[in-house]
Amino acid sequence: MEKDNGNIQKQSLLDDVPWGMAELQRAIKLQKRAARVGFDWGSPEPVLDKFDEELVEMREAMRGGNIEEMEDELGDLLFVIANLARQLKIDPAKALRRANAKFELRFRAVEEAAGSRSALEAMDLDEMEALWQRVKMQLRVKLQARAENLDE
Repeated sequence: MEKDNGNIQKQSLLDDVPWGMAELQRAIKLQKRAARVGFDWGSPEPVLDKFDEELVEMREAMRGGNIEEMEDELGDLLFVIANLARQLKIDPAKALRRANAKFELRFRAVEEAAGSRSALEAMDLDEMEALWQRVKMQLRVKLQARAENLDE
């Protein structure tokens, strides 16, 4: 920080971004600040290209097996996802809540379709994935039917 006539001046646009924020929200705030001076992509498409680049780096880190490198690359992926959410004007926390709810609904339906926990545990991953896809389609059909009934 620099002093000008006794007043403290910020050196960086990022200086007053709070550390105590939820990390996804902080990532978005940091990105908005950088965007003020043009350090930003103007649309979501280049963000997706950056995601692809970071995904390649994550795969390389996974092959290396170094936990710290994988953590860094996972952080980079999350940062890019926060940027994508910002570009699309989507609240990433809300999007994740919706994804969690969707997963929970589908997994509960898989458990029910399996009939019992022991039957589910006896399945291999391919069988579970097939059941997941079947349930996913059934739920989609139910939602479409509800939407059509609301339109009537």
